[in-house]
Amino acid sequence: MVRQAQFAAPESVSLDVAIAYTHISSIAEAFVNSNVGTTGSASPLVAEAKPMIDPFQRAVTYLRVSVTDRCDFRCTYCMAEHMTFLPKQELLTLEELHRLCSAFIAKGVRKLRLTGGEPLVRKNIMYLVRELGKQIGSGLDELTLTTNGSQLSRFADELYASGVRRINVSLDTLDPDKFHQITRWGDFHKVMEGVEAAQKAGLKVKLNAVALKDFNDSEMPEMIRFAHGRGMDLTVIETMPMGEIEEDRTDRYLPLSKLRADLEQQFTLSDIGYRTGGPARYVEVKETGGRLGFITPMTHNFCESCNRVRLTCTGTLYMCLGQNDAADLRAAVRATPDDGLLYAAIDEAISRKPKGHDFIIDRTHNRPAVARHMSVTGG
Repeated sequence: MVRQAQFAAPESVSLDVAIAYTHISSIAEAFVNSNVGTTGSASPLVAEAKPMIDPFQRAVTYLRVSVTDRCDFRCTYCMAEHMTFLPKQELLTLEELHRLCSAFIAKGVRKLRLTGGEPLVRKNIMYLVRELGKQIGSGLDELTLTTNGSQLSRFADELYASGVRRINVSLDTLDPDKFHQITRWGDFHKVMEGVEAAQKAGLKVKLNAVALKDFNDSEMPEMIRFAHGRGMDLTVIETMPMGEIEEDRTDRYLPLSKLRADLEQQFTLSDIGYRTGGPARYVEVKETGGRLGFITPMTHNFCESCNRVRLTCTGTLYMCLGQNDAADLRAAVRATPDDGLLYAAIDEAISRKPKGHDFIIDRTHNRPAVARHMSVTGG
């Protein structure tokens, strides 16, 4: 779709939006100048929902949207126990999030994942799920969700009815006491009820476990058998240095290369080409017949094939999980109902997508690689 954008300044807006509008307008003007000619002879900016290609010729087709930074758990590797969350007035409305997501879909996003925090604790979240579900088959191939499972008993049927077919459930242990220890507030049995409700509703469930040294490494064989015995894939993830927490991540960091070597003492693991659009690399476990995924941002990053960007609940677009560079799309959304300015802001942001991240965990780097917590960017 191509249409000419009209960038008339809004008649009545707050000072911060007006300032942001001026900044975004300068981006649009630069976009005109670099693509059409000098300012004096340039043609009017054309809003084109063209595909997003970054400077390294990677197509961006996957959008992860953190709909809230709030969560009903306080996982020790993810959050401080006493978190300060964003003021609710700073969040985009669900209608604004829908408009932003629709703009990305028009520009080539084929897979969209809702995350948090815990996405299902956001008030009226099913409105957004239903609206995005209507776009499946009309640009969007898949709508999915990552959840801690605490609210699944309530929402599983409606998620399926809205077009969601696959979900990821974060689960780091099968021991109820250890589960409460690591989540601080979580109820293991409530999560198990949610997983059961999701499978009963027809949702395909994949379990995600963060591999933590001296916490759940010895449980991994049991978790593999548990997941595969119930028709679920399991993916293990290396912990990432994001946000200040009470514990030393070095004490918990477990390279998945070591975990795989340990698992191969009792399982036959064969690399397979199965992909879900994300960074996991899968093996088949001969003894169970199931799939086991590895996400290795530390020991073997997956940046060369990165097709993802991340949108926060305030409209901030992070082009890379492990970098601080970001773009403010809230200003473009609120400046004008025309999508031309929004498309230009997205294109400018994608032009800054870096080649990769720089995560390091060791005792000489005792600060997080990025200050924001995972709950802000979306896991």
